[in-house]
Amino acid sequence: MAAPPATQIRSMFDRIAGVYDLMNSVMTAGLHHRWRARAADEARLGPGDRALDVATGTGDFALELARRVGPTGEVVGSDFSNAMLARARSKGVANVRFEWGDALALPYADDSFDAATVGFGARNFTDLTRGLGEMVRVVRPGGRVVVLEIATPTKPPLAWFFGLWFDRVVPAFGQVAGYADAYAYLPQSVARFLSPHALAAEMERAGLTDIRYVLTAGSIIAIHSGTVS
Repeated sequence: MAAPPATQIRSMFDRIAGVYDLMNSVMTAGLHHRWRARAADEARLGPGDRALDVATGTGDFALELARRVGPTGEVVGSDFSNAMLARARSKGVANVRFEWGDALALPYADDSFDAATVGFGARNFTDLTRGLGEMVRVVRPGGRVVVLEIATPTKPPLAWFFGLWFDRVVPAFGQVAGYADAYAYLPQSVARFLSPHALAAEMERAGLTDIRYVLTAGSIIAIHSGTVS
């Protein structure tokens, strides 16, 4: 199943921006903050560094990065949904700048950042190869690229629970919230995305080295990282 057109995905995220943070907390029991924090550690940032968070949404991953670069560093959160960016800007952190940007054509020069991240957004790229290539392009040699995503467990009983949760419960939450189509899209996007092993191979093809990934939350969450050569 191919990803929907970018215009359709953008429109969907514009519509759900107001409930996005609440739904994330409901669906994950608040654990999504912990997952972002662990992924941010993989960026290996320090005070004064500069980082880019692609498909930043409401900005929570960018805020994690900001804690690591400190007041002398800078984080740019980029997204193509203006409604999501408005929510991100309302969180008001001095060393974070939120800007409109297309993940497949990032408006930044080569080697501009010490790290680039994407959290729960890579599966929405209509061209994953191009999106990863753009992240690699804007990070300096020796810098890091980190991808945080939902993975599909394959072994029961977790696979059974995951199927029930994502195929039945999550869409039901979305229907109650008034966004049935968006939260039916979520399990579809996860189902068609690459396995953790295949994503690691795609990152290698994009020009990354020292690639590793860890599975957490019972193998439902995958954190991939690599170094720009």
